[in-house]
Amino acid sequence: MLNHLKQDIDHGTPRRESSEEVTLEIDGFPVTVPKGTSLMRAAVDAGIQVPKLCATDSLEPFGSCRLCLVEIEGRNGFPASCTTPAEAGMKVKTQTPKLQDLRKGVMELYISDHPLDCLTCSANGNCELQDMAGVTGLRNVRYGVGGAVVDGVAGAHHCDSKKDESNPYFTYDPSKCIVCNRCVRACEETQGTFALTISGRGFESRVSPGQDQPFMESECVSCGACVEACPTATLQEKSVIWLGQPEHSVITTCAYCGVGCGFKAEMKGTQVVRMVPWKDGKANEGHSCVKGRFAWGYATHQDRITKPMIRASIQDPWQEVSWEVALNHAASEFRRIQAKYGKDSIGGITSSRCTNEETYLVQKLIRAAFGNNNVDTCARVCHSPTGYGLGQTLGTSAGTQTFKSVEKADVIMVIGANPSAAHPVFASRMKKRLREGAQLIVVDPRRIDLVNSPHIRAAHHLQLKPGTNVAVISALAHVIVTEGLVNEAYVAERCDTKSFNEWRDFVARPENSPEALEAASGVPAAEVRAAARLYATGASNGTAAVTRRPNAAIYYGLGVTEHSQGSTMVMGIANLAMATGNVGREGVGVNPLRGQNNVQGSCDMGSFPHELPGYRHISDSTVRGQFEAAWGVTLNPEPGLRIPNMFDAALSGSFKGLYCEGEDIVQSDPNTQHVAEAMMAMECVVVQDIFLNETAKYAHVFLPGSSFLEKDGTFTNAERRISRVRKVMPPLAGYADWEVTQKLAQALGYPMDYKNPEEIMAEIAALTPTFAGVSYEKIERLGSVQWPCNDSTEEAGTSIMHVDRFVRGKGRFIITQYVPTDEKVTRKFPLLLTTGRILSQYNVGAQTRRTPNNEWHSEDRLEIHPHDAEERGIKQDDWVGIQSRAGETVLRAELTDRVQPGVVYTTFHFPESGANVITTDNSDWATNCPEYKVTAVQVMPVQQPSEWQREFSRFDQLQQGLLQGRRHETVHGK
Repeated sequence: MLNHLKQDIDHGTPRRESSEEVTLEIDGFPVTVPKGTSLMRAAVDAGIQVPKLCATDSLEPFGSCRLCLVEIEGRNGFPASCTTPAEAGMKVKTQTPKLQDLRKGVMELYISDHPLDCLTCSANGNCELQDMAGVTGLRNVRYGVGGAVVDGVAGAHHCDSKKDESNPYFTYDPSKCIVCNRCVRACEETQGTFALTISGRGFESRVSPGQDQPFMESECVSCGACVEACPTATLQEKSVIWLGQPEHSVITTCAYCGVGCGFKAEMKGTQVVRMVPWKDGKANEGHSCVKGRFAWGYATHQDRITKPMIRASIQDPWQEVSWEVALNHAASEFRRIQAKYGKDSIGGITSSRCTNEETYLVQKLIRAAFGNNNVDTCARVCHSPTGYGLGQTLGTSAGTQTFKSVEKADVIMVIGANPSAAHPVFASRMKKRLREGAQLIVVDPRRIDLVNSPHIRAAHHLQLKPGTNVAVISALAHVIVTEGLVNEAYVAERCDTKSFNEWRDFVARPENSPEALEAASGVPAAEVRAAARLYATGASNGTAAVTRRPNAAIYYGLGVTEHSQGSTMVMGIANLAMATGNVGREGVGVNPLRGQNNVQGSCDMGSFPHELPGYRHISDSTVRGQFEAAWGVTLNPEPGLRIPNMFDAALSGSFKGLYCEGEDIVQSDPNTQHVAEAMMAMECVVVQDIFLNETAKYAHVFLPGSSFLEKDGTFTNAERRISRVRKVMPPLAGYADWEVTQKLAQALGYPMDYKNPEEIMAEIAALTPTFAGVSYEKIERLGSVQWPCNDSTEEAGTSIMHVDRFVRGKGRFIITQYVPTDEKVTRKFPLLLTTGRILSQYNVGAQTRRTPNNEWHSEDRLEIHPHDAEERGIKQDDWVGIQSRAGETVLRAELTDRVQPGVVYTTFHFPESGANVITTDNSDWATNCPEYKVTAVQVMPVQQPSEWQREFSRFDQLQQGLLQGRRHETVHGK
């Protein structure tokens, strides 16, 4: 969707929803609008633009600039059109001589305190103040402009105010501020951070971040909402200041988290000037976060590898070669390995950062050209329990709602997720609903931002011990069942009776009560009971006499799935939602917050070793036959190896070759030493990526990848929304990722000859029932579609799943027995480590670490409670060694009460931190998803990072001596 830099129509005020309409007349033209619509918006609907500065349709009307004044027949005065609702029969005039004089006078006052440097201003050509000066016909200013002397008097002004350039992405120039309040309102209404305010009064009023702090020292999260709202150059992207105004734009989709925000890439030729959130983006509706809005510079970073490279051994230096040489070498090595070790001796890993079309080709390459099903994806280590758990209970491996659905929720339960850090655009939408009165329950070992932040406070924070999720969900279910809070009518109509009765009997047992599980979970029984009542009834003192059931929604993240009972917990969440009737309409549902931009899509495309695209088992002969006919091969009916199985097979000598596209498994997978040993045991590792990552250290062939700015295709976000990714610049290495995979298939002797990604999507749609109605033409026309999308759905697909019936027919309840994790604290490892993400960095950091986002977070740190730190003699910023059963690493300490005593926390964005060196290979019983969230560790201070091993050795000796001494005392009766 390439266009000249056409500005979106700004209706001035938000759209109002109403079943009642009113008809009025504006400048002689009749217009009919929903009741509650402002006169300004009604005028725009009639094709009439009313001058404005403080108004914009992403914010509630404010009425401060006084430019949008209108005349209404039969009324005195000149009301602001932005704050005046349309009424039936009104006759409104937007252009009269009197209005012209009033507006010109208002503009004269604005310009009197504004620098007249338009020709050299960075907003020249894209400045609303400049536009309004022209619209009002302002031709001279009678007052002292910029301090000029008029009649011997120098006019008061702010033109010498100093700029704040502390933020790496935008500049704040108060000399150009017109105090329209749009930035402050955007920070409050759109983002919900409340970081900006208006300081001073009257003429001295100016926008201020916090208490007159620089932006980088304030609570600003650099989402860009203030920059986007600013009508002048007061808040301006530094990229625009450096490069000038863009000349065309391309609509595309963000390549960071699973929210899937739509963006306009504003360009000069093939150079990105800025990324602007797309107002028509269904997932974000014109909002963004610091990553998507600003952290796109990695795409042209000097670290990009743009030439193919090969080497005989990982000890050898890389040699640049042509594409033909690299691809033929990789193909010949794979064929050599298969000839020597067997067909199953090689496999591949698809990427959750690549497009659906590219992922589809990789799994097709492995099944059709490699001749096996040894394909897996990063979802194995994040949301594979979601696929299994929701598939077993509801019948489909995806979330049930749209993000917008949260606007109808009365009660929101967030489990094992930190949306403010990992899914910030959705978090802003959720916070807005919470400020409107929805109640919040947080289930997390850590006090995340949502527990207590500006204008938001969780009704309940169930601060459980890591590893006890299932105990808490069982206790919540116990209360709902034993207190008569089940939605019996819903269950009788929609769910399997036998499985429900078995589940109800199970959770009603005394051993599943909040009191019985309090010791295990660490959550007070009274809090669990109150939270259960709130979820089921909308009130913490809910009773069996439920008069109005609330819309209750559950949102969860990796704190649910990355456990040994991850699949069990997902099924427990689904049980809870079904029992209370909270699936199948707006404002409710079971909603996994997916981590990477296309992790949902990578699963949809058949990236698991047991499933073909559309979650259909490889053993199904009918389904397999359809793919065999289309692909011209005979497919192996047996599931292949999962990622952990590949590592084990490599160490046993039976797995020798790997094609890894767009994933850094050495940094992201648990027990790094185990992974590295497995990689070293392989004879040919082919890595396809944009940077030389940690996995590439073990590679024999490196194929340069392409960023999202260099490719066409689609991403699928966490709400099953399929959106277009559009190329804004040619691939730096010459080929997009789908073209590289196609050429590798050809080198292997398997024919692939797609002309473009649209042809690949056409094949996906032809072979995958849930995608049958998906096409580029439809996405171009509608903006996006949501699967299932076929003849049985609306044209744009399915926004809410399981409306009348569950995909599997009757909802299935599954017993979720709490089984304590094998990872337990001991005298040697007395603390529990859990992990997560931070707002400014993303996943393994390959992208964000190559941007100025490092100015917010330049290293992973270990959060530790002050009590635990004091016991160990640890002070703020000290280097500390962390040891687990799997390994050791060293980090700086961050003392905070966000974590509870006995629990420590870190992020995993920097490879040098070695966070996954210490995580163990414990995994989910059903899917092998690693148990990242529960690792028993010891933490001790060290003088320097290099000394941590010696310190731990000394500590081990002290521990052994202490234990021996205690044994001696016991033996001698002391």
